[in-house]
Amino acid sequence: MRLMALILTLGLLWPVGPPPPVVVRGWRPPAGPYAAGHRGVDLAAPPDTPVLAPAAGTVTFAGPVGGRGVVTLTLPGTGTPPLRTTFSPVTPLVATGTPVRAGTPIARVAAGSHCAESCLHWGLLRGEVYLNPLVLTGRAPSRLLPTGGRAGGSEDVRPGFR
Repeated sequence: MRLMALILTLGLLWPVGPPPPVVVRGWRPPAGPYAAGHRGVDLAAPPDTPVLAPAAGTVTFAGPVGGRGVVTLTLPGTGTPPLRTTFSPVTPLVATGTPVRAGTPIARVAAGSHCAESCLHWGLLRGEVYLNPLVLTGRAPSRLLPTGGRAGGSEDVRPGFR
């Protein structure tokens, strides 16, 4: 499924805001499955900020991981395996198994993030592959392509969106 068709189908929203939040730390994919990297983006958000479902989906996890609250939202109709978005550190407002609409409050930002200032870590996965969640908002970093068009003849050169 092409990325733009996916965005239009899902009707994606930012998980905090409006207005769209400041991205305080961007996505930096690791070189390998156990290498250092940043497997998501950090969005500026003070403690107790509502975290909204960016799209309709089902809460497939709501609870602690490594001492921090996490909510995972699985997005139907996004391919096989389906896309999952994750949010931490949060205090969940919904239970595992809850279907939600886009814009539904699913959590509140909890204190104690890994940012210098309070933030929400937002991740995106397809199966075990981490993706840049900003591709869902249209704010992903630009990529230079060879003169004359597309790289490799693909409609969309971002991993996981072919």
